[in-house]
Amino acid sequence: MKNIGVIGAGSFGTALAQTLAEKGHNVKLTSVTRSHLDEIKETRENKRYLPGVILSDNIEVAYSTEEVLRDADVVLFAAPAQKFRNAFEQAIPFLEDNMIVVNVAKGIEIGSLMRMSEIAKILKPDTKYVVLSGPSHAEEVARKLPTTLVVASENMEYAEVVQDVFMTEKLRVYTNDDVCGVELGGSLKNIIALGAGISDGIGYGDNAKAALMTRGITEMCRLGKAMGADIETFAGLTGVGDLIVTCTSMHSRNRRCGILIGEGMKPSDAVEKIGMVVEGMSTAKAAHEMAIQKGIEMPITEAIYRCINEEVTAAEAVSLLMGRERKNEKNI
Repeated sequence: MKNIGVIGAGSFGTALAQTLAEKGHNVKLTSVTRSHLDEIKETRENKRYLPGVILSDNIEVAYSTEEVLRDADVVLFAAPAQKFRNAFEQAIPFLEDNMIVVNVAKGIEIGSLMRMSEIAKILKPDTKYVVLSGPSHAEEVARKLPTTLVVASENMEYAEVVQDVFMTEKLRVYTNDDVCGVELGGSLKNIIALGAGISDGIGYGDNAKAALMTRGITEMCRLGKAMGADIETFAGLTGVGDLIVTCTSMHSRNRRCGILIGEGMKPSDAVEKIGMVVEGMSTAKAAHEMAIQKGIEMPITEAIYRCINEEVTAAEAVSLLMGRERKNEKNI
């Protein structure tokens, strides 16, 4: 059994903390808000982000980064993507050489256009970095519904250690060495999920959503290829798998936010109503800039970006996509 420090007490961080604790690991959980931690400690429930799940006695609430990392074998970062750099910087003084860092944030940093692994490598080049991703709503993980995930690292030894740490009867974990592809898949699918939600909100049918998802995976492959990822990764759990679950489930914040936008709500108001981080909003901006830099055609991403920035309405965005010139489907 391992000592595991979890930085980030949102829904997924808490669900994974619960899974690990129930397996018998010693887990410490921390967050940026003391009152939130006090509530978790007192009630043994994360009512804000994961209501209805009573937390294991193996989960200890920690009130500082130093405390949560003390004696840790594995450090799980579950902070939002745009907060990852700050969370990692705060952790660096307490990260020991033997610690394996696992990150679950799905996004691309605005401004730098870096993936999370790239941020970690710049800040601490010797980091034993592993990314964990895949089709996994926190609500289902916490309730022990069957789920499959992928752990990816440039060093397969680290990935296999993390695979063993997380694997349970209800949580199956695969390994992969394509960190770039796994991170991009988990990030870019949130943009397409926003679009799927917008389509649903407008009132379009299954045909439109199927087309959006299918052509969306083409755009993900296109950018992934330009960034050096293995295109085969996008056909797996962290590509098509994560895309399906995020575009079709009401657990998905990105889809729910898109539905509100499609129904006519301002994007900023939609995010506020969701009440949690909607990663696709910031990732759309980052991916739009990456596409321009690389000279890559990503029309769905561009349309969603323009829609959430209120340059066009949701209906106008759809018209722009449907009115594009004829193409060959196999052109990736």
